[in-house]
Amino acid sequence: MLVARNMKRYRVLLWDFDTRVRALADPIRDEWEDKIKQQHLENRRRTEQGLIFQYGEAHSQGKKGNFIELEAKPFSILAFHNKFFEQIRISFVMGAYYPALVAVCSLGERILNHLVLMLREHYKNTPEYKKVYRKDSFDDWSLAINTLSSWEIILPEVKSEFLKLMDMRHKAIHFRPETDHNDRELALSAIRCLQKIVGNQFSAFGKQPWFIIGIPGEIYIKKEWEQNPFISNVYLPNCAKVGPQNVIESLQPQITINDKFEYEEKEISDDEFIQLRKAAQNRN
Repeated sequence: MLVARNMKRYRVLLWDFDTRVRALADPIRDEWEDKIKQQHLENRRRTEQGLIFQYGEAHSQGKKGNFIELEAKPFSILAFHNKFFEQIRISFVMGAYYPALVAVCSLGERILNHLVLMLREHYKNTPEYKKVYRKDSFDDWSLAINTLSSWEIILPEVKSEFLKLMDMRHKAIHFRPETDHNDRELALSAIRCLQKIVGNQFSAFGKQPWFIIGIPGEIYIKKEWEQNPFISNVYLPNCAKVGPQNVIESLQPQITINDKFEYEEKEISDDEFIQLRKAAQNRN
């Protein structure tokens, strides 16, 4: 059987998300059929029961309100932020607003550190490397943000959100009496800021420049991005390299993918991969 690595692309398969809030917040439309309305009401009831089971019965309406205001957790590949980000969201839902605020700021700094320390050896020939190669950690957000931006690791919109979060961090960490009264507002703003960072920089779906767009329900990495340090270290561990005829045979207890097909030994473009994949989807 031919290996034909040049015909294959990395398919994103592992990610984290939480969209339960939609069952609570999405309105029931008048034009829906009665059967659809009942299904939506049942989904809402089950979601509310699940929240009570997860967060406890005491002050359940307040917790529900907090959960709705957080909005959906963005689809994110599995990396070094997921576990702590979930803990932050739990803290906010439970009403621990100041701990959530401080944790968001800490996690933002932790993400910046992870990215700089993980990727800096790939940028030894840049002026920025001289400023970061000796350190084991960074508390200077401006240095980390500007370095990652200069290396074109973080997207422009992500840089903007990191700068906003940096300002929130300074206000949260340094003593301000008003924080006693607006901790919830500050925490919610910071969490939403971090969600935009995660949803853009670590997204499992979207219009990020490294994604092949145009295959219904599936996301692949562009060929030209496979050697990019950020993609190879953060994204590819969440992917499987497959040909255009690949088939997912099971999702539980783990993802099983069948790609035992013979492919030609030739280089194809991303556009050609799209067409071959869509043809395979139609056949299946």
